[in-house]
Order: sequence, then C-alpha cells, then structure tokens
Amino acid sequence: MPQMSPLMWFTLFILFSTMMISFNLINFFSFKYEPMKLSKTEHDKKSMNWKW
Repeated sequence: MPQMSPLMWFTLFILFSTMMISFNLINFFSFKYEPMKLSKTEHDKKSMNWKW
C-alpha cells in the first residue's frame, strides 16, 4: 500500500480548510436578521403616575 507524501497531506489540509471556511461563510451570510421594532405606543403606555 503506497504512502502519502507530506505535500499530499498538505494539499488535503488546504482543501478541507478552504471547504470549511467557505461553508461557514455561506452559512453566515445566507441569513438576514431583522432587528425587532418597538412601537412608540407601547413605550408611552408604561409611564407611571405617582399619586402621593
């Protein structure tokens, strides 16, 4: 059974590293998250009336 040369191991490492990085980049940039919008009416309702 033939052995793999160190250069072949290095090319395999480069290949799988680029595949992993590209896969992670595609997953990271494929979703667009929109921030939650808070309406002002809900914000104004929370005012407190202090009656002493």
